Amino acid sequence: MKKELRTNFSTRQYMLSKDFEIYYYNDRNLPTLRDHDHNYYEFYFLLGGDVSIYIDGTSYPLKQGDMILIPPGLHHHVFVHNPDLPYQRIVFWISQDYYNQLLEVSPDYGYLTQHVLQNNRHIFHYDLIEFNTLQSKAFQLIDEIHFERFGKAAKVSLLVNDLILHVNRTIYEQENPNAPKEEQSLYQNVISYIESHLEDPLSLDLLAEEFFVSKYHIAHVFKENIGLSVHQYISKKRLAMSRDAILSNVAITEAYLRCGFSDYSSFFRAFKKEYGVSPKEYKELYMHSQKTEG
Repeated sequence: MKKELRTNFSTRQYMLSKDFEIYYYNDRNLPTLRDHDHNYYEFYFLLGGDVSIYIDGTSYPLKQGDMILIPPGLHHHVFVHNPDLPYQRIVFWISQDYYNQLLEVSPDYGYLTQHVLQNNRHIFHYDLIEFNTLQSKAFQLIDEIHFERFGKAAKVSLLVNDLILHVNRTIYEQENPNAPKEEQSLYQNVISYIESHLEDPLSLDLLAEEFFVSKYHIAHVFKENIGLSVHQYISKKRLAMSRDAILSNVAITEAYLRCGFSDYSSFFRAFKKEYGVSPKEYKELYMHSQKTEG
């Protein structure tokens, strides 16, 4: 099967697709590529060979099971030490636009890229079992791209997203072996901070700065624990706070400002979406129910 999915090596270092490309190479006696960079992300999985990679002028020896992530604009090239050995690798290119679309779906897709940029670390190693799983996902994607089947476009999209998320998950678990306990503590602390600062400006960036962790990590922890984004949670808490204030006879125009909303129109839309009626109608219905019960 691998032989059927193999691509003849090309020195091309630009994408033909606007979203992503993936290739499986198995070569001998290759010329050394000159130092270069891309305007897209490159995931590189080493399956075999005696090679090193130069990243920003520094040489790093590689071994089977290594994954390298090269972000846009970073100069790099691979050097083959023994050209007689089969040089096997999978190269996966993803455009910045496509990656940004994934981040809009879930910040979990961005853990690895954020980790690489923050720590200037580009090489990650998988054990044999983990690397076999990774290879399986990559070859399944290559197989789907190579052959015409019903639902090909939809399947390819699912496999691309699954591969990217799998890489993020495995590296996250490598870097955070004690994650459950630490995440629960972080989650509780962030919750406490939000609830005591609802009247103040709040954002994912601000929380990341406050707790000295990446915003993608906070977003991941929130989604795992509560099933909501940080923004959704803050909005729900502010709406509940403003509702209680309105029912306590605080003027609506004062309540929304007191609860952290910056303008009335956004508050009005959010309140109506959450409770099904306007703030004024909500108060009137509550007062009517109080009279009826009395």
